[in-house]
Amino acid sequence: MADATPMGNPAVVGLAGFATTTLLLQFHNLGLCGTGVVFCCALAFGGGAQLMAGLQEFKAGNNFGYSAFSSYGAFWIALALIFLVLDLQGVKDTWIGAHLNIGAGDLGWFLVAYTVYTVILFIGSFAVHTAMIFTFGTLVLGFIGLDLEILAGMKSIKTLVALDLVACAFGAYYMMAHVIFLQVFGRDVLPVGKPWVKKG
Repeated sequence: MADATPMGNPAVVGLAGFATTTLLLQFHNLGLCGTGVVFCCALAFGGGAQLMAGLQEFKAGNNFGYSAFSSYGAFWIALALIFLVLDLQGVKDTWIGAHLNIGAGDLGWFLVAYTVYTVILFIGSFAVHTAMIFTFGTLVLGFIGLDLEILAGMKSIKTLVALDLVACAFGAYYMMAHVIFLQVFGRDVLPVGKPWVKKG
């Protein structure tokens, strides 16, 4: 039987899409760029590319990657649509303006739902490796911070939350680079550490 054709690792695309879009949003939150580039990247890279990576993880039988990339891909698409609705809901001569409305706290509850989901993956990350634990740990803290910022009105933590999520984005970049460098250099240039919890 002929050897199977080697397949690429979809995580290199999914992690890049997540990291880049997260980083751009924090650049916006830190006052460095507008929402336009975030909106476009959320649809194309954070959303579309991550969804495709998730479907490839499904084919590879990786439920963790399948769930994470598909769900966060959907998150970025949904967030882009929320931005669009918020922008158009005051324009009554559009269908969105006439029929869809997002209240002051609605974005916060959207983020709360994803906070719950992220906590589940954070727990699962303990059986993956240290870099994954770091990335999901900072992501959980970031979501909690955003929840408090939007629902509790704690605007003073905005910069701290943004910096935490910048660290999260670089955690995802690190894992992406680990996979790429491992293949192109043939050795583990960027180690990701051991799992904190053993399987079985």
